[in-house]
Amino acid sequence: MPKQSIPRIEELRVKNYRALHDLEIKKITPLTVFLGPNGSGKSTILDVFAFLSECFTYGLRKAWEKRGRFRELKTRDTEGSIVFELKYRERKNDPLITYHLAITEGTKGPYVAEEWLQWRRKQRGKPFRFLDFKEGEGKVITGDMPDEEDDRISEKLESPELLAVNTLGQFAKHPRVSALRKFITGWHLSYVTADNTRSIPEAGAQERLSPTGDNLSNVIQYLKEQHPERLEKILNILSRRVPRLEKVAASIMQDGRLLLQIKDAPFSTPILAKFASDGTLKMLAYLTVLHDLDSPQLIGIEEPENHLHPRLLLELAEECRAASANTQLMVTTHSPFFIDGLKPEELWVLYRDEKGYTQAKRTNEMPRIKEFMEAGAVLGDLWMEDFFEVGNPLKNQGAPRIN
Repeated sequence: MPKQSIPRIEELRVKNYRALHDLEIKKITPLTVFLGPNGSGKSTILDVFAFLSECFTYGLRKAWEKRGRFRELKTRDTEGSIVFELKYRERKNDPLITYHLAITEGTKGPYVAEEWLQWRRKQRGKPFRFLDFKEGEGKVITGDMPDEEDDRISEKLESPELLAVNTLGQFAKHPRVSALRKFITGWHLSYVTADNTRSIPEAGAQERLSPTGDNLSNVIQYLKEQHPERLEKILNILSRRVPRLEKVAASIMQDGRLLLQIKDAPFSTPILAKFASDGTLKMLAYLTVLHDLDSPQLIGIEEPENHLHPRLLLELAEECRAASANTQLMVTTHSPFFIDGLKPEELWVLYRDEKGYTQAKRTNEMPRIKEFMEAGAVLGDLWMEDFFEVGNPLKNQGAPRIN
C-alpha cells in the first residue's frame, strides 16, 4: 500500500560536476532510468545523489576528499561553482520547493558559496526564498508554512563549510528545512556486488542493506526475527526466479559471525553463500531493498543487470515500478531486456556532445518512438535496432549527427 507522504524530485539541474557541465532533467518520474554508452555520465548522475547524501551525513569535506577534491570533481576547463538544484514536492499537491546549493573551493578547502530554499505558496506571484545563505551567513523564516511577509531571522554558522539546511534542519522550529534534511539523509544508493554479499559479518540484526550489500546476512537475520512474513514474501519471489531454490537462512557461528546459507532442492544440506551463484545473491539483495517495510525515500541502483539472467530483468523492472509507489527510483542500465519493461517517459538516453559534456534526451521526445510503441514495439528492441535518436556509441560517439 503506498505511503501517504512521499517526497518526489521533479527536476534536477547540475552544473560543473565532472562531465555534467550544465545538465537539466525535467518531469522526473517515480521510476527514472538512465541509458547510454560507456562514459556518457550515467554513474555520475547517481553520484550526484550520493555526493549530496554524504555531504549531509558525513560533511562536505569528507565527500569532497573521497572524490579527489575539486581537481577531480570540477568539470574540466570551466569557471564557476559546482551547482546542484533540486525541485521537489513533499507531497503530491504541495507547493514546488527549489533547493539550490553552490560549492566552491578556497585556500582552506571547500565551502558553500550559496545555498537557498524557495517556494511559491499561492497560485500566483513570484517564488520567494525562505532560507538564503552565502558563505555561512544568511537568513531563514521559521514556522511550518513560511510566508514572504514573515520575519527573517539572521543566522551565522560556525564555518562556511557547513550546509545551512543540514545544520538548521536539526531544529524543530524549521520544519520545511528539517523535512529536506530528513529526505536527503534517508537516500539509499545501491552499488551491490556479489562478492560483497558473500562476506561473513559480525552477528547482529540490521534493518537496511548497506550500499555495497556486505551486510546481507544481517538483513536476513533482521527479517527472520522481526518480519518473517516479509522474508517469506521475498523468498517466494526469489524461488520463482531461481530454479529449485528452497530456503535462505542466516546462522550464527561460534565465533559470533553470521553465515548466510542457501538450500536448493533436492539436496538436504544447504550451501554457504560464497558458493551460491552471483545472480542469486544479487537478486536477493535487490529484493530486500525493494521490499523494505520502511523504504528509503529515494533509491539509486547502478546496472542491476550485472550477473542476472536476461529473462529476469523484465520482472526486475516491473518490481522497480511496483516499489516506486513507496519511493523514488533512479536506475542506470546497459540492458535492452531491462528497458523492455519501461515506459518511454521513464527512460532517458545520455550522450556526450561535441564539447564532451553530458546531455540527456527522454525517449518519448524522440521521433516515432511513441508511434512504434503504440504499434506493439518495446524499448529494448527499438534501442538495439537503432531507432533512438542518440546513444549509439558506434555512430558519432552516441551524439546526434550534425547535418
